[in-house]
Amino acid sequence: MKTLSNFIERLWYGNAARYWPFIALLLPLSTLFLLVSQFRKKNLLSKKVVLPVPVVVVGNISVGGTGKTPLLCALADALTKRGVLVGIISRGYGGSHSGVPRCVLREDDPREVGDEPLLLKRATDCPVVIGRDRLAAATFLLQQHSVDVILSDDGMQHYALPRDVEIAVLDGQRGVGNGLLLPAGPLRESLSRLRSVDFVVSNGEAAHNKIPTDIAVVALKLLPQCWVSLKTGATLPLHALDKSQPVHAVAGIGNPQRFFSTVRALDFALTEHAFPDHHVFVAEDLSFDDEAFVVMTEKDAVKCASFAKENWYALRVAMTLPEAWVDAVWQAAQNKQKKVA
Repeated sequence: MKTLSNFIERLWYGNAARYWPFIALLLPLSTLFLLVSQFRKKNLLSKKVVLPVPVVVVGNISVGGTGKTPLLCALADALTKRGVLVGIISRGYGGSHSGVPRCVLREDDPREVGDEPLLLKRATDCPVVIGRDRLAAATFLLQQHSVDVILSDDGMQHYALPRDVEIAVLDGQRGVGNGLLLPAGPLRESLSRLRSVDFVVSNGEAAHNKIPTDIAVVALKLLPQCWVSLKTGATLPLHALDKSQPVHAVAGIGNPQRFFSTVRALDFALTEHAFPDHHVFVAEDLSFDDEAFVVMTEKDAVKCASFAKENWYALRVAMTLPEAWVDAVWQAAQNKQKKVA
C-alpha cells in the first residue's frame, strides 16, 4: 500500500515526462471523472437553497493537505476578535459517526468525530457541527446555535451547500502537480475553477507556474509557535527541546513532507515516519526502540494523546492573516448575503 502511495505521489508531482506512459493510460478515466463531476455540479446547482447567514467555504481543488484547516482556524479567530459569531461545519472524515449532523465537544473521541473537527473545536472553541451532508450540517448548526457566519471546512465540491464566499487553498510546496484531473493528476476540478472563487491562497511562497496568470494568489505563511506536551497539555517554547537529541517525526497528514521540512528547519535531526492522511494511530505505531523525542502535528496529536509518553510533543503552528485580507473576506460575505436578501 505504501509503495502504491509513493508511486502515485511521483506520478502526480514528479517528472511528468518520465511518467507520461502511465499518465496517458489514466487520461480516459480523468475525462470520465470530468464529465461525471460536471453533470453532478449542474444538477446540484439547479436546486437553489438560501441560508439566513453567509457561508464561507475554505477548500481546495486538489486532493491531499494544502493547509486549509490552519487557515480556517486563523480566519475563525480573526472574525471572533471582530465580534462576529462564528460557526463551523465539517464532514468529519475518518470518524465512525453515522453521518447524521451532530455537535462536536472538546472531550469527544477523534475516532468517532474525526481528527480535523476535534482540532477545530479545541483550537477555536466555536460551535462545530459534523455531517456527511454539508447543507444538513449547516441547517443543524443554525438550529442549535446563534451565529453570524458559517465557515465550511472543505466542501468546495459539495455543491448542495450554498456559499457566499469561496477560498481556495493551494499547497505552496507541491503546487498543483501535473495539473491534471483525477486519477491522472491530483485535481478534483480543473484549474479554470480558480477563476470562479473569491480568494486564492497559497500556503507558502511558490511559483505555481500552472496557475493562469490572470488569477491573483495571496501567499500566506504557516509558522511554528511552540511545542505542546501530549501528556500534560503544557506549552514549551520552540527552543526548549534539546536539539542534540534524536527525534522521531510522525505525520499522518496529506503532505507529511511539509511537516518534516518545518521540523528540520528548527535544526532537529529527524527520523521520518509518514502515515496516510487521517490515519487512526495505535500505540504500536509509535513503539520505537529508543528514548528519542516523538514530535507530530496537532491533528495527529488529538489521536495519540490517550497513550502518549512524557517525551511526545505536538508542534503548534499558526497562519497570520493580513487584517485587510480578513476585512475583504468578511465584506464579501456580507455583500453577497445582502444581494440574496
